[in-house]
Amino acid sequence: MKFLSAIALILVIVGALNWGLWGIAKFDLVATIFGGNTAVLARVVYSLVGVAGVVLAITSPKLLKQAGA
Repeated sequence: MKFLSAIALILVIVGALNWGLWGIAKFDLVATIFGGNTAVLARVVYSLVGVAGVVLAITSPKLLKQAGA
């Protein structure tokens, strides 16, 4: 479970950085790297970021409890 949480956290950070770049500079890093926002690889990354967000939303209460928060 720790591995899944770590991967989910990395993907959520990637998504947050991408949204930050979009908000500040209208620059979509994922689309730039993977060939446009409708390219298959970019859509896979966007989907994985979304799934990672769901995973963290479900597991974060458990993680917070373990951390003593």
